[in-house]
Amino acid sequence: MAHKAGFVNIVGNPNVGKSTLMNALVGEKISIITSKSQTTRHRILGIVNGEDFQIVYSDTPGVIKPNYHLQKHMLSFSRSALVDADVLLYVTDVVEQIDKNMDFLDRVRKTEIPIFVIINKIDLSNQEKVEGLISRWKTMLPKAEIFPASARHNFNMDHILSRIQELLPESPPHFDKDQLTDKSERFFVTEIIREKILMNYQQEVPYAVEPEVEEFERSENIIRIKTVIHVERDSQKGIIIGKGGSALKKTGTDARKELEAFFGIKIHLEIFVKVSKNWRDKPGLLRSFGYNQ
Repeated sequence: MAHKAGFVNIVGNPNVGKSTLMNALVGEKISIITSKSQTTRHRILGIVNGEDFQIVYSDTPGVIKPNYHLQKHMLSFSRSALVDADVLLYVTDVVEQIDKNMDFLDRVRKTEIPIFVIINKIDLSNQEKVEGLISRWKTMLPKAEIFPASARHNFNMDHILSRIQELLPESPPHFDKDQLTDKSERFFVTEIIREKILMNYQQEVPYAVEPEVEEFERSENIIRIKTVIHVERDSQKGIIIGKGGSALKKTGTDARKELEAFFGIKIHLEIFVKVSKNWRDKPGLLRSFGYNQ
């Protein structure tokens, strides 16, 4: 049997479960997940290999109207996903308005790529409402295949996977068959720290921070990591650190535990906080953080 390989890009509005879907399809935690919108900032690849196939999934930031240079980069990741895929997964859910972002939907409608509309979180709805959404999405995107699903509960993932495999083009693998992602170990350190910040802090603060790894040293029994959390204002630095350093200590402890589970080795983690004023609007800093598309 000929080998198949292709790119499957995941797009949609914020907070519909794109990263949860990505992790469910890959079978590993590749993308961080929180209940906050704009959790995903980068385009992240997750690679699934079989004996005669390779699927390269791409998780993208939620589609938003940008207010900062950072968000312009995030939107460019989402738009680029519409032109370089073999299959496009447009993720929605049972609560968002179908016409929430018509400009992006028009772009999806015009693509010649096979489209799946994934109606996620059906465990939060009922059969009548889901059937109504299926009917409306068939009208909205007539060329698309519609899949009700629950990524969190792994419902309909096998059906989606088998249909993707059917549509993959014949091709040699695009990546080594033992590769899980295109991102570096340092990238996952910053993402795990950022996930804990999103979970531990409120309001605007989590969106105004960017972790950066300054040192990453691996030995036989331990990985030593030194990181900096960039914030935009002195007041945010104070919030991140907390009274007597308590807030930063909790974030560091939560991150260290997850990093040890992720890498399977003891982690020594140091975290410092630095004010980098208006970093979200500085192209040079954004490039250094990997927003270089």
